[in-house]
Amino acid sequence: MSSSPPLGGIRVLEFAGLAPGPFAGLLLADYGAEVIRIDRAAAPSTAGTPPAPTPDQLTRRKTSISVDLKSSGGIALIKALIPHVDVVIDPYRPGVLEAAGLCPTVVLRRLNPRLIVARMTGFRRDGKYAAMAGHDINYLAVAGVLGMLGRRGEKPYAPGNILGDFAGGGAVCFVGILLALLERMRSGLGQVVEANMVDGSAFMATFPRLAMRGPLWDRERGHNVLDGGCPYYDTYETKDGKFMAVGALEDKFFAALLHGLSISPSSLPGPRTDRTTWPHLHTLFTTTFKRKMRAEWEAIFDNTDACATPVLSQAELAAAGHDQRPLVTLQGTPGFAVSEGEPGRAAAVGQGLGVAGGGWAERGLAPGEGGEEVLARWVGWQRGLQFGVEGGGLVVLERERGRESKL
Repeated sequence: MSSSPPLGGIRVLEFAGLAPGPFAGLLLADYGAEVIRIDRAAAPSTAGTPPAPTPDQLTRRKTSISVDLKSSGGIALIKALIPHVDVVIDPYRPGVLEAAGLCPTVVLRRLNPRLIVARMTGFRRDGKYAAMAGHDINYLAVAGVLGMLGRRGEKPYAPGNILGDFAGGGAVCFVGILLALLERMRSGLGQVVEANMVDGSAFMATFPRLAMRGPLWDRERGHNVLDGGCPYYDTYETKDGKFMAVGALEDKFFAALLHGLSISPSSLPGPRTDRTTWPHLHTLFTTTFKRKMRAEWEAIFDNTDACATPVLSQAELAAAGHDQRPLVTLQGTPGFAVSEGEPGRAAAVGQGLGVAGGGWAERGLAPGEGGEEVLARWVGWQRGLQFGVEGGGLVVLERERGRESKL
């Protein structure tokens, strides 16, 4: 029998931002933390309809309150909440919280010494890029990671925004929060966690950076073993325009690959480790894989050690009912399920019923959705008693501000 997720009871305020901050909040929510997103004030339309969901799709299990950070009443409300929360996620450029009167060290942690303030920036908080705008591609570029990615003879290739925003950004920030929570168990004190996507993505590239000192990655982009230069670590198009992925690095796996492709080892121009044979092998494998449909190659290579698998699309996985699972499985205290399912599911899938869409679609989260109910549960606040609404944003009522100022 598994118990509740490991972060149950942790309360999080997440200032609304782009991908990395919300992703860190999503990971916390998946493992039991209760996350309120702080959205910009959004007044109802003239027709009286509530605000539409924001573009943020990383909203699983979160609620929202709307607050105007330029309003004294809104800032007072956030300050009044701080003593009751464990984690604040700051996704802004350096200086934004300070300008709003919410400096993590001078204000927030004085209100709550146990508070963990996780600050997520793109560039480092110091150095020449600190005040500049940027996106994933820029952070990878100055981290030295982007220059390592791409085919031979071609320009550097940005792999979506996975390495910067999510791996080097949100996931790294999540790890920092967990470390700070562990330290708080020992010291009783919170701290400021600083994460940035330059250092995060550079750290994710530790292995290839170190491998540049040896034969695995000692050549220019696209000529190395793991970056498309090696014919037995590459992708190949099949007869139906789909693709197979090949990763037959070891001798026994390479032998299994040749067997599945019906290629005699004696027909090769030399040892596979001889790089002068690589152009021939690339051509041979390209020609061979195009002779059969992907499903045919799957039937040949399934349950073998050839390290040859289909390149599946997200649409294929969704159509097949593939279950999206939490980031990591804790057998005793698993995170919440991502996929829709039944009660009593295995811990490896996560506990609970999951969410609508099963990880393939998110209904989104409208500003102000569900947050007031959570405030009532956390601190007993009710609209009209402790807080009101001005210009679409929550504010501490005037009679309550005296109490907040004494905190």
